[in-house]
Amino acid sequence: MLMPERVKYRKMHRGRTKGKAKGATKVSFGDYGIQVLEPGWITARQIESARVVLISAVRKTGKLWLRIFPDKSVTKKPAETRMGGGKGDVDHWVAVVKPGRIIFEFSGVSESLANELSRQVGFKLPVKVCLVKREEARV
Repeated sequence: MLMPERVKYRKMHRGRTKGKAKGATKVSFGDYGIQVLEPGWITARQIESARVVLISAVRKTGKLWLRIFPDKSVTKKPAETRMGGGKGDVDHWVAVVKPGRIIFEFSGVSESLANELSRQVGFKLPVKVCLVKREEARV
């Protein structure tokens, strides 16, 4: 599971999910990218689940790039616990994504397979995604 090795502060504020992504909005490494269309949190388990779908198709012929990392901690108090007593312990890690962010890039597959992979990855994630192609030719 992806998670940071160390962080300065273990427990974080929830934050806001307004606005569009500032960076990583263009396909930079591969031929195809999977772009997020709505804001949300993607957990480390969801990233791993989507990565397994992609790597199974890309392994022999292509290459895969992960463009997000779960670096935000989410806390949770135990079930049937009374209010108070401080903030709960860190439960899992998430990556905050905003619309326009490229989360995966891959190359070495046909366009029809890329469309199918995008559809399958969309089932694994809690946000809507679409397939984007690289715009300019690589030099």
